[in-house]
Amino acid sequence: SMTMEKVFDKLRGLQVVLSKKFEVQGEIAEIPKILATKTELLNRMKKSYVDRTQEYQGKGKFIEELRGRAIEAEGVREKFEKQMDLIQTQREYEALDKEIRDSGEKEQDLRRDLQKEEQALTEMKANLEKDEAMIHKQEEEVEKEQAHIKESLQDRNKQLRALERKEKTITPGLDEEILFKFERIIRSKSGLGIVPIDHGVCSGCHMILTSQFVNEVRGGDGIRFCPFCSRILFYQPEEEELAAEEEEAAEEPVEEEEVEEEEEDAGGGEEDE
Repeated sequence: SMTMEKVFDKLRGLQVVLSKKFEVQGEIAEIPKILATKTELLNRMKKSYVDRTQEYQGKGKFIEELRGRAIEAEGVREKFEKQMDLIQTQREYEALDKEIRDSGEKEQDLRRDLQKEEQALTEMKANLEKDEAMIHKQEEEVEKEQAHIKESLQDRNKQLRALERKEKTITPGLDEEILFKFERIIRSKSGLGIVPIDHGVCSGCHMILTSQFVNEVRGGDGIRFCPFCSRILFYQPEEEELAAEEEEAAEEPVEEEEVEEEEEDAGGGEEDE
């Protein structure tokens, strides 16, 4: 069976793959939402356009009626004016004069209303044309978004397949139950499922661990989960040792060209594995 060190190495490698995998899965779920929003907006615009078109048609009918009434009022006024020639008495004259004035006023009011309504109709027509242009633009947006989504999803699915292949190379030999728990932890703890103990504290949730528990983790027989956040814990040598190693590495002078070569060698080495 594998040494604990090898298990922890695998889990650390798996953590990188899984957290990326869950991130990509999240993106795949989110991507179509932008389209849904844009489509919903388009549908609202179309519905509003239909409503406004009906309003416009209604206004047109109302104007026709109003025009009819104005013409009628004009006819009434003209009829009264013709009767003026047949007037005999002052009393008849006064009565008829009032009729002419009243019908004239009514006609003027109707003509004024008609002018106001026709102006409103012109504005409505201009707004409808604006709406049409906006709907057209939004339809283009939706189309563009659909094409973008298709491309993004293809790209993310390709990434996902690559990550799943990588995952399959790491998981053999790891305990099924541990894997199941580990995946759940990474999903819920934003990508961190295995963390070191740092001066007796879980570096995932920063809770203080009992010294007995720290010693169990240090002992390295079996996997221990943090009692507070459920992450897998491993023990790493204290910072002093790490700092000393880093200092030693820093003291060795390295030519820049050598660094590049070393990196290439390292890269090649990985592929051979």
